[in-house]
Amino acid sequence: MALALDVNISEKAFLGTILKENYLIEETTITKEHLEDARHKELFAVIKELVNQGKPADRVTLAMHQKIQAIGGLTYVNELLSYADPSKFEEYEQLVFESWREKEKNRILTQAKLEDWDIDRLMNEFEKINFKKVDDHASIRELLVEMSEAPWNEEYVQQGATTGIKKLNDAINGFQPSELTIIAARPSMGKTDVMLHFAKQVGWQGYIPVIFSLEMPAKKLAERLIASTGRYNRMKLRNPKKYLTEAQKNTWHKTIGIVDRTNIEIFDQSGQSVPEMRAKVRQVMNKYPDKKPVVFIDYLTLIRPQNHYNGSVHQQVTEISQGLKNMAKDFDIHVVCLAQLNREVEKRADKRPMMSDIRESGSVEQDADNIIFLYRPKYYDKSIDDDTMELIVAKARNGATLTIEVRYNEATGEIRDEYY
Repeated sequence: MALALDVNISEKAFLGTILKENYLIEETTITKEHLEDARHKELFAVIKELVNQGKPADRVTLAMHQKIQAIGGLTYVNELLSYADPSKFEEYEQLVFESWREKEKNRILTQAKLEDWDIDRLMNEFEKINFKKVDDHASIRELLVEMSEAPWNEEYVQQGATTGIKKLNDAINGFQPSELTIIAARPSMGKTDVMLHFAKQVGWQGYIPVIFSLEMPAKKLAERLIASTGRYNRMKLRNPKKYLTEAQKNTWHKTIGIVDRTNIEIFDQSGQSVPEMRAKVRQVMNKYPDKKPVVFIDYLTLIRPQNHYNGSVHQQVTEISQGLKNMAKDFDIHVVCLAQLNREVEKRADKRPMMSDIRESGSVEQDADNIIFLYRPKYYDKSIDDDTMELIVAKARNGATLTIEVRYNEATGEIRDEYY
């Protein structure tokens, strides 16, 4: 009963404050469905009705309303007003919302058990109640105050998590919160190694890299991380005891320690959906409340859509890319997703990817804030001695488009930037 009493009091304070300051009903995101007490639902509707008619919702107008006696009359209205405190209105909103969300969670779990829902449907329903925001507002005045000293304050930096590649940081301003980056290339171009390079860099910088590896097992990713960090030939890691030199064995534990400092979290279940990934990201955020995650996904078309759209791949990919962008925005984190390019690029003399190579892939081009293509000359001509990898920034919503060259060691997976 204590919990019910607390819920009732928060609803009384919420409604009492609205009765005192009617304008608040136009600003709140709480609806009558969020209220538990039937009298409160009815009163909320009455206040809304009066305000919409341009009338005040006060003792006089409420006393004349036909429904007021069923609610408890003016005696109850006076009781509600005794709880009013406009300075704490946002707190009352949040308390009402949190109690509604807890009730909805229990309802969903009960219904899921009775109807034997699959995990995707369950997670989808949880997402609907977890991310309804009450505090998604910011006034331009608040934003301007925050930025007012920016030209004179060296600490005002919009740089996101580092990519470990200087020119790429300059081009896209690092991995910014709420943004989605797509890294697209043909198979075996080096996408996974680029992703692991980024993951290590943001981890060493103090972020939490979260990798969803939908194809490669977690242990293989760990081997790749060790190989690229310690500059070990990956072929040797098939049997390290036999193939590593004594000098390499002497650096092994130091390399392990360096990789450990990345704090990378890996989820390697195949065929995960966006709601499943969201739930796991939330787990990581709860585990590291003081650190912001950066999410990496390998790769786009291995993500399981919620709907099949009669087999339309275009619509499936659209759903997924929009889901990824929403995840970035809702969690205020950066999401990096790898993508395969179609074979059209192989038909051209110049095989560097272009934006048109991904235009049939749902709404990826529209949803992504940054699109980066990978290209290696040696990929198409094995005879040349060229370790160049081009990062072609084809779209940067808040930055610059350009081509950046780095060094790529196929044997170890290491990415090197001459500027670092």
